[in-house]
Amino acid sequence: GRDAQYALIIGKIKNVDCVLLAKHGRQHTISPTNVNYRANVCALKTEGCTHILVTTACGSLKEDIQPGDVVVRDQFSDRSTKRHQTFYDGGACLPGVCHIPMSDPFCSKTREVLIGVAKKLGIKYHSKGTKITIDGPRFSSTAESHMFRLWGADVINMTTVPEVVLAKEAGICYASIALATDYNCWKEHEETVSVDRVLKTLKENANKATTILLTAIPQIATMEWTDALDTMKSTLQLSVMLPKQ
Repeated sequence: GRDAQYALIIGKIKNVDCVLLAKHGRQHTISPTNVNYRANVCALKTEGCTHILVTTACGSLKEDIQPGDVVVRDQFSDRSTKRHQTFYDGGACLPGVCHIPMSDPFCSKTREVLIGVAKKLGIKYHSKGTKITIDGPRFSSTAESHMFRLWGADVINMTTVPEVVLAKEAGICYASIALATDYNCWKEHEETVSVDRVLKTLKENANKATTILLTAIPQIATMEWTDALDTMKSTLQLSVMLPKQ
């Protein structure tokens, strides 16, 4: 059954059938690691969703990604440790083991739409970036922040993984609009990340993600996605190793 905090809102945006889901619950009561990512992606798949468009706050690990900037990520690095990352667990969900390729984790075709819309709207954006995902809910130490920068990460958040992996297994086009809210804690003479800082920047810039989505959704709905979805389906079939009979 659906818990109230995970309830889906089903309706239309610009005459396109859409489903809204608050991954942390409507009142932000669910910690990043405790989000039931498998249930969320499964619910969206069951409702017939072909795309997942995510909005997320993130910390910037690069000087040129300033608070308020939008980042349309193309890669991730995973530092989470406690999360189910597959539907194919050999038991409760699906049989077998799925070695899903993750060289291109985000849907490039969907990303191109989001980038084009941001450019058209005059919103400052970055057309690629590597997101590092940590368990949280705590923020990083300064040492960790510097380490992630040395690893080549551009931004940091707490929820991209395993969401992006599960979407790939489910055959759903996944893309993300990440809004930089702070410089984490690596940058000298900058205010260190805090809930107040994050919420302030989000409040000032929330309209950016909303505007991008309102423009991108009808555009996505007019496009042909059969090839992209078929490719994901065939990739999945080749990735699952079933037990021998």
